[in-house]
Amino acid sequence: MRTHAEIYEVIEKLMREAGKIILSAHDPDSDRSLHVKPGTQNFATDYDIAVQNFLIENIKNSFPEALFIAEEKDNDSDVLRGEMCFIIDPIDGTNCFMHNCHMSCISIGIVSHGDVVFGAIYNPYTGDLVHAFKGEGAYVNGRPTHVSERPMERAMAVFGPSPYYKDTLSKASFDMARELFCRCVDIHRTGSAAIDLASIASGSCDCFFELILQPWDYAAGKLIIEEAGGIITAMDGSPVTLDKPSSIIAGTPVTYPVLLELAKKYNPWH
Repeated sequence: MRTHAEIYEVIEKLMREAGKIILSAHDPDSDRSLHVKPGTQNFATDYDIAVQNFLIENIKNSFPEALFIAEEKDNDSDVLRGEMCFIIDPIDGTNCFMHNCHMSCISIGIVSHGDVVFGAIYNPYTGDLVHAFKGEGAYVNGRPTHVSERPMERAMAVFGPSPYYKDTLSKASFDMARELFCRCVDIHRTGSAAIDLASIASGSCDCFFELILQPWDYAAGKLIIEEAGGIITAMDGSPVTLDKPSSIIAGTPVTYPVLLELAKKYNPWH
């Protein structure tokens, strides 16, 4: 595997170039651009596919040994056992992207023999890039970052209501969100789990939950939060999985215990 400096140089450049594809989008929610996926109102656009293809092609050029798991392709979890497997979400927050909300990002994690060793989340609308290598701390635009130390009553919470599973998960999602809202200063939803996880690492938000997410939603954010001093697990406190979807609770050493307490009450996966 290349040096960390070499990996970061390549990935940063490619993420910023791929971000230009997102910024160039015109009429992304037109019927011509949409691809319907399994789930309730679950879409991909031509831009999701274009960003993903750009990243995979150019990563292969720099790292011929690379393997891939990506949202808009068929995947085999066996590749996670390899030395260098990229987990890519080309546009996390596709619904926001389709509606021009400017709350979408590119998320890339690198897994080596089943362990996340690098993560990067890039928001092309703000230009912010959050990244981490395992054991080296977390960084926002090259500056070290750490989770906050706010008490729960001053915490800003973020959550995802699992919008592709409205029929089965909406009640538990919003019941948990309501109780969390009553314990913190405020709660909001961005529409991008990766942006939410990055916001915890950067200290602007303090806790997050979603009842089900895909590995490409959280692979990069998992490492970034841990390197920033935070905690991220499934709702029952077990490690998150990379070979299948997982529930997610994430927070600081102050807020995570509260999330875990609520998760025991609202966890639909008992």
